[in-house]
Amino acid sequence: MVKLKNDRFLKALLRQPVDKTPVWVMRQAGRYLPEYRKLKTKVRDFMTLCATPELACEITIQPLRRFDLDAAIIFSDILTIPDAMGLGLHFIPDKGPRFDKYICSAADIKALSVPDIEDSLSYVMDAIRMARREIDGKVPLIGFSGSPWTLACYMVEEGSSKYFSKVKGMMFEAPEQMHMLLNLLTKSVTAYLNAQIIAGAQVIMLFDTWGGILSSEKYQQFSLYYMHQIVQSLNRKFEGHIVPVILFTKGGGQWLEVMANTGVDAIGLDWTTNLSLARHLIGDKVALQGNMDPCVLYASSDRIRQEVSSVLASFGKAKTGHIFNLGHGIHPTIDPEKVRLLVNLVHCLSEPFHQ
Repeated sequence: MVKLKNDRFLKALLRQPVDKTPVWVMRQAGRYLPEYRKLKTKVRDFMTLCATPELACEITIQPLRRFDLDAAIIFSDILTIPDAMGLGLHFIPDKGPRFDKYICSAADIKALSVPDIEDSLSYVMDAIRMARREIDGKVPLIGFSGSPWTLACYMVEEGSSKYFSKVKGMMFEAPEQMHMLLNLLTKSVTAYLNAQIIAGAQVIMLFDTWGGILSSEKYQQFSLYYMHQIVQSLNRKFEGHIVPVILFTKGGGQWLEVMANTGVDAIGLDWTTNLSLARHLIGDKVALQGNMDPCVLYASSDRIRQEVSSVLASFGKAKTGHIFNLGHGIHPTIDPEKVRLLVNLVHCLSEPFHQ
């Protein structure tokens, strides 16, 4: 086991003292980097990048070569699980992901099964193993999955949606069908994430991108309940090390206290949630990750500095418990030099907060 040269991120997740606030960026591996775009022109489609371990490993490493980040995240896609369940994932340029088949009925759900992870998703595990070797202990590697509810949204809706009428329609009209689908996805996500841990992922993150479209009652019934099951079923200790878990519900700032009760180590926050209030509500129960608006990176250097200072001050003086990140994924048209500035500013400006 290679000893970590930079364990600041892991320490902050476990609420242990650090010398400065760790920082990484959601979607840091990918589309905004020119080296990624150059690599993408050499392959047939996006899925080729995900399903070729050597390419996924290379993309994972690319931001580490540019920036002094405190973590890497494996390059993949949350829809690999529905693809492995037989829905047939493909990507249409400028339109995004599409499936060959969608879930419309109880019969469609009964036709699904938990995938054999080491068979149909072995390329993800191979990419994780390769990335761990390439990173060589420089920083920890994050593995991830979409939440069952978020995956269900993509599996039921046909393409992007403004209203989520189909998935919500199933939830309201045939809740037993929705629970059947979510139960199956929960088993699949659990197996997938445990396989990632065995392959070498040192941190796990659950992306609940569409949890925020639900009412409070329905969020707890159809999203949080299943994420709680996953968290409780993960192999949280592997080869003598704790594997921290981060839960991120976009638009979920009103549910911080119930999210903290799932047993996760950290909660990711989008930019609509006040860090100071979040810390007040849940105290030191979990670490907090976030939460600068990604659009700040379109602004001037001085403005970025102001916003970084504001986020750090909002969390307040503490030797641990905060991981700096954007409130959602980095936009594809962001200048990489702005990311370099962000990372350097976080490290520089956060030191006084840890003394």
